[in-house]
Amino acid sequence: MHKTLNVDDFRQAFKDHNRSENFSYEGLELLFDYFEQYEEECNSPIELDVIAICCEYSEMTKKELLDSYNLDAICPLLNIDWFNNLEDEEQIEILQDGLEENTFFIGTTKVNPCSKHIKDALQEPTFVFQSF
Repeated sequence: MHKTLNVDDFRQAFKDHNRSENFSYEGLELLFDYFEQYEEECNSPIELDVIAICCEYSEMTKKELLDSYNLDAICPLLNIDWFNNLEDEEQIEILQDGLEENTFFIGTTKVNPCSKHIKDALQEPTFVFQSF
């Protein structure tokens, strides 16, 4: 027996499991799109396991990512002083490339200036990836 979920059902499942703080609204959409595409490519349904997703995947801001993982772990041979002098967009691109090389990178969320009235709106982009 299977139930087809939409992105709102997916988000609600995280709320129902008291895991709504693990991922942003936008991060959950990236994960949903990833799992939906995975199902299509494998031609096989997957079971939604909220706890397993929370254990296996992370969503972090640039600062959280750099605080949690040494920059050398993400981007070996990268000079931190040089990195710190780059524009924010360049830093984000380098971190995305590093995540793609070291783990399974799901995507980067976008800040939506039109959603500033929403209390949970992202103030900066976040990275969604398989924890390593």
